[in-house]
Amino acid sequence: MRLLLAAAVVLPLLGAGAALLPAPPGLRGKGGPERDVLRHGVTVTGAVLVLTLLLAAGFDHDRPADVQAETDLSWIPALDVRLHLGVDGISLPLLVLTALLTFLCALHTYFRPPQGEDTPGPVPFVALLLLLEAGTLATFAVLDLVLFFLAFETVLIPMYFLIARWGGAERAAAAWKFILYTVVGSVVMLLGLLLIGLRGGTFDMVALAEANGAGLSHTTQLLAVLAIGLGLAVKTPMWPLHSWLPDAHTAAPTAGSVLLAGVLLKMGTYGLVRIALPIAPEGMHTFAPYLGAFAAAGIVYGSLACLALVRQGAGGDLKRLIAYSSVGHMGFVLLGIATLTRGGVNGALFANVAHGLITGLLFFLVGALKERVGTTDLDRLTDVTLYGRAPRFGGLLAFAAVASLGLPGLAGFWGELLAMLGAYHPADGLSRPAFLVYLVCAGLGTLLTAAYLLLVVRRVCMGDRADEPLTDLRGPEYAAFAPLAALTLLAGLWPAVLLDLTNPAVAALLPGVAR
Repeated sequence: MRLLLAAAVVLPLLGAGAALLPAPPGLRGKGGPERDVLRHGVTVTGAVLVLTLLLAAGFDHDRPADVQAETDLSWIPALDVRLHLGVDGISLPLLVLTALLTFLCALHTYFRPPQGEDTPGPVPFVALLLLLEAGTLATFAVLDLVLFFLAFETVLIPMYFLIARWGGAERAAAAWKFILYTVVGSVVMLLGLLLIGLRGGTFDMVALAEANGAGLSHTTQLLAVLAIGLGLAVKTPMWPLHSWLPDAHTAAPTAGSVLLAGVLLKMGTYGLVRIALPIAPEGMHTFAPYLGAFAAAGIVYGSLACLALVRQGAGGDLKRLIAYSSVGHMGFVLLGIATLTRGGVNGALFANVAHGLITGLLFFLVGALKERVGTTDLDRLTDVTLYGRAPRFGGLLAFAAVASLGLPGLAGFWGELLAMLGAYHPADGLSRPAFLVYLVCAGLGTLLTAAYLLLVVRRVCMGDRADEPLTDLRGPEYAAFAPLAALTLLAGLWPAVLLDLTNPAVAALLPGVAR
């Protein structure tokens, strides 16, 4: 088991280096070196997906709260920094989600290679994609604070270049905004991580979590949560630290948008659950009401921004709209964490995975729509009328939209419901009237979300025009899109597949919390 986890983390890193080398004569295929490197990307990401699935199959589901597949080796003895890897019920779904989305992006890229003016071709693109996967998998697998920071930072570099070199209009400005926001946030987060490690006497996340704040004064916990929370809030992104996200999504290529929304945003909320909740519980309890307030504001703000974009004549961009919707959806994740209850945190973890599946599918579909009609401008998409010209495409877009708005029976429903139930009964010591206000804001956000997504479906899919049929979904697109649609339905109909993993692990992180 531990070899499976270590191989899943290391293989994409080795694959990124191999992508920059010419293929050996015996492995060269048709289409030249560019097709060879695209095949290499599919092969490596496919192998990583198989490794994570084997890891999930071998995972002991009777003890999901325990760290499994553990590797613990000394790395920097002078600082007591260790190569400590492991997986539990919280990190396992995110590892599988990362491997799946990266494989689907590599598959999509194989059939639709990145194009644009002055782009350097697929070789560096595939290398950056694999480096991004390695950093993300490591972020979810490491159990040392220093390693967590290094893995966290590794992800920023390839995403910056994916946006800056293969993005659309205004890609340079969007990439700089992305890197400046996230790097500044990371510096603040590093200060908090170092404070915990030095005052706690170790950087080992398991030992610190088991101590549950023992050895850390109240002031230390407050400063640590403030620093770590600010750094992770930028990555989440939490309102009002979200302004880099719409520009990055609008400029990013399809694969970049899918991974940014489906995986990278999860790193921030994962850090809050993995580090802040168990290691500095007093600090989290103090800041929880403020976190809940920012989460509720983000839910309403994201929904109102989307409604403003979808108005007729507003000149909104569909990719930008989905980016703003992510601000609202991640607000539900933060609200669930802020309740400090088992139900709320379970809802946050469920919503994390659901958002990755649904928003990943939406960005794939928007990318395919842009390939067909040449734009993502909502005013110009009004005349597309997908139902009449590409009915299967239109049906899948409507499916993703209603999943995103939280229709019962689909994945988007359960996480938001559990987060709102957590807000109805927050942890002891938190102001229930305040959280009831947050609950009302979240409920309003669900109504606004339904409004703007149904308006998008009406404007893009419906209409009288049925002439000049568009190309409907192709075989490669089915291969990339169908797994996300199927998992969205599976998680909606069988939520226990995730909750049975996360609930015991959350209970271990929140000792003494009854619900």
